[in-house]
Amino acid sequence: MNEKSTKELVGILGKTHLSDFDNYCNDNKDSMNEDLDAFCVYMKELFRQKHMTQQEVFLRADIPERYGYKLLSGEKHTRQRDVLLRICYAGNLSLEETQRALKKYQMPELYAKIPRDALLMIIFNDRPGSIIDVNELLKANGMDSLRTSGLQE
Repeated sequence: MNEKSTKELVGILGKTHLSDFDNYCNDNKDSMNEDLDAFCVYMKELFRQKHMTQQEVFLRADIPERYGYKLLSGEKHTRQRDVLLRICYAGNLSLEETQRALKKYQMPELYAKIPRDALLMIIFNDRPGSIIDVNELLKANGMDSLRTSGLQE
């Protein structure tokens, strides 16, 4: 993956003429957020880099494999950010990688001013254990645990 930051892209756009827009899109397609394929490609590449199988991630995330595969293939879509957070945590994604994954899925990133999100940010940094441990920490702090796939719309 040769993904450029938003700052880099803005710099390139500052030097790009209108007639070069197609070239810009083609040259930077790895960095563009066109659709959910960007999420699928990003996640599969991260799992590959971390030497993890999708099956292993879904088992660790405690979500049904079949559902997980459909999410990562783009066949299914969820409105439950918690399901994505489970996958990201189980896939050993860093907080930065998780934020990027949420953005690529067109979901709100974790936000430091929301107490539950703030705790999740700390959890992604500290890695206290399994999804069960994460849910216990959330409950111990009076917050909802990470929802499972059974509750999506």
